[in-house]
Amino acid sequence: MIEWLDSIAGTPLGGHVAMGLALTSAMAHASFGAIQKGRHDPWVSRAGIDLWLLAYTLPLALFVFPWPQGGEWLILLGASGIHFFYKFFMAMAYERGAYTVVYPVVRGTGPLATLVFAAIFLAEHYAPVQWLGVAVLSGSILWLAKMNLDAAPLNRPALIAALGWAVVTGMTVAVYTTYDAWGIRLWQDPFAFILWLFVFTSVDFPTYMIVRERGIAWMRTLLSRGAIGGILGIVSFGGIMLGTRIGKVAEVSALRETSTLFAALIGWLILGERSTPARVALMGGIAAGAILVQMG
Repeated sequence: MIEWLDSIAGTPLGGHVAMGLALTSAMAHASFGAIQKGRHDPWVSRAGIDLWLLAYTLPLALFVFPWPQGGEWLILLGASGIHFFYKFFMAMAYERGAYTVVYPVVRGTGPLATLVFAAIFLAEHYAPVQWLGVAVLSGSILWLAKMNLDAAPLNRPALIAALGWAVVTGMTVAVYTTYDAWGIRLWQDPFAFILWLFVFTSVDFPTYMIVRERGIAWMRTLLSRGAIGGILGIVSFGGIMLGTRIGKVAEVSALRETSTLFAALIGWLILGERSTPARVALMGGIAAGAILVQMG
């Protein structure tokens, strides 16, 4: 499997596989975000999800896949720090704003910053039409978030603060996407990297919550939701990391941001939300931007 992935990296087939991984990741991530936000404390939700992620991946990492060697430990330590800040900022945003306001801003900020970081740090080159596509995608997502903000009947100062945290979170998404893409390309076994990354990045939030709540009573709150969220997290984050190993980072990242479309579908089909023609048009802009990036 590893040899096959490496053999298709940078080829047209690899691009198609990376696209499929990105779209699968997008569907899973929209559901993942809805579970973390939900009707519960986003801090507790994320800690519960991380506990299940640890339960799913630790046995495989310890007894099935090779352990990190040499500098690989340092790569994992760096990733764990970046992912902790991402989760911290995400929880701060969810705590202050509605899901439909916060989520599009996070996903809209990420791809443009990722394209810049990948061009600078990974020496990847992109055509002008791809820069245009990311601009269309990000602009559509951010304008959709503005419309949601204008229509939100909640405390506007709190929502404005949520948007600030969402922008910071989006920048952090670009940082971890670029860093993880660099890290997974250095490991001979990409699946070992993914598993150990989950292990390293799943310890921090439960530990933080134990300290913050001075105990473990919160663990009983969301056991079933955490179990589902853990599976979605593996599909979402694992899929995007494999995609960045065999495809160009910004292309895969841009396609993943179609998760905003899936988030809208979740709101329509499950939550009973309805979209105006303007919102539908902006959702089309999200898809069009992702297509431009891939076509380029």
